[in-house]
Amino acid sequence: MKQLENKVALVTGGASGIGKAIAELFIKEGAKVVITDLNEELGSDIAKELGNSCLFIKANAAIAEDNKRVVEEAVKKFGALHIAVNNAGIGGAAAPVGEYSLEEWKKVIDVNLNGVFYGMHYQLPEIEKAGGSIINMASILGSVGFANSSAYVAAKHGVVGLTKSAAWEYGTKGVRINAIGPGFISTPLVDKAMSADALKFLESQHAMNRLGKSEEVAELALWLASDKSSFATGGYYPVDGGYLAK
Repeated sequence: MKQLENKVALVTGGASGIGKAIAELFIKEGAKVVITDLNEELGSDIAKELGNSCLFIKANAAIAEDNKRVVEEAVKKFGALHIAVNNAGIGGAAAPVGEYSLEEWKKVIDVNLNGVFYGMHYQLPEIEKAGGSIINMASILGSVGFANSSAYVAAKHGVVGLTKSAAWEYGTKGVRINAIGPGFISTPLVDKAMSADALKFLESQHAMNRLGKSEEVAELALWLASDKSSFATGGYYPVDGGYLAK
């Protein structure tokens, strides 16, 4: 039997990168998957590629009402919600705290932290009914600092704290809640945005001297989504090639 047979999962930011890899693996393991993204064209193409087991909904994680609508549509389409992966996020501007744009700060916090709260707020009642798992995408920067990325770092630290608090609240209610902390992952966005020298430097910051792959993060998400992790809740799980071992 497949690990997620008869399960319904929601993956935010599922049209590319880590979210896409998670959606693909979950479907391979038997789940019905709802993916959300702001990129309607890309999201629709991915849903077609993944077939009848996938539904795409255009949504903005930073808008509470969008999160509510997505949960309602997921349950209407597939009958329940067992798993949610709150993966949608943005990098934000690079600047010291004293020079950081107030508008950019709000934008990053709205997507990367408020978006996770909004998602959980509407996902939890349905997942509590069905029993299941919530996986919040934090980062290695959910536990350490990084110069010129204060908004991103603050948001990801917040995601880890939110995850731990919610895990205590729902530990006896049939819902496990965990956070993943990816290191720097090779995605089209990262590869295109950085020079060859910058990529080489980032690689050197990992003990394995390379960037991670989206599929490697997806495998951890699968474990946390499945019954194989039945005693795991409130955890923060780095998948970082040794970045945090420094």
